[in-house]
Amino acid sequence: MKRRYLWLVRRAYRALRHPRLRHRDWWQALTQALFERHLWMPCRDTVATGLTIGVFFALVPLPLQMIFAGITAMRLKSNVPIAMAACWISNPVTNIPLFLAQLWFGNRIAEFFGLNLPDIRWFKDFLHWLRESHWFSVPVPEFILEANSSCFFLGIMVSAILAAALTFPLVHLFAAIMPHHLPVRPLRNAKVSSFMRKIRAQREARKRAKRAGLEKPL
Repeated sequence: MKRRYLWLVRRAYRALRHPRLRHRDWWQALTQALFERHLWMPCRDTVATGLTIGVFFALVPLPLQMIFAGITAMRLKSNVPIAMAACWISNPVTNIPLFLAQLWFGNRIAEFFGLNLPDIRWFKDFLHWLRESHWFSVPVPEFILEANSSCFFLGIMVSAILAAALTFPLVHLFAAIMPHHLPVRPLRNAKVSSFMRKIRAQREARKRAKRAGLEKPL
């Protein structure tokens, strides 16, 4: 399992360092934190944070969940592949059970606290448009169209926050019980890979050359 994980990480790492991309300023600004090697290695702190991020985005029905999870993991110095892989908790097989559970959970919370939540009309119109669109058709379940959308949103947010809050200590507990599977390695924020040092040096050289070109007398 560990060998396959490391093989996938190496393949993804090399693809992201492709010569056609690595020297572009916009790509460097977007993926600067992504090339820190310790963020790709499985250890307790980065895996706990990355899995927490992935579980949160997995339970929020958004398009492009993996992209949001990967960018958030980059910015929070977390394990990027773990955060993106955790988004597959929600998939075409599990979506309907998750939606049913979140709707039930939102209704129970509203009943317990006596909340009279109004229905969100624009959201219902948007779901009907997705279902009946001539360009593309999204199979929106009937129970979501008939349910209170505010309770559905409430169930989504509360379930996502609770699941993410439980994931972090559970990963730490797993690392404490089986440290040989998930070792404890402190984050080394000061350490920069040789590739990143080279990229930053090239960026500074281009900035100096551009500045020198602007300062030349006409």
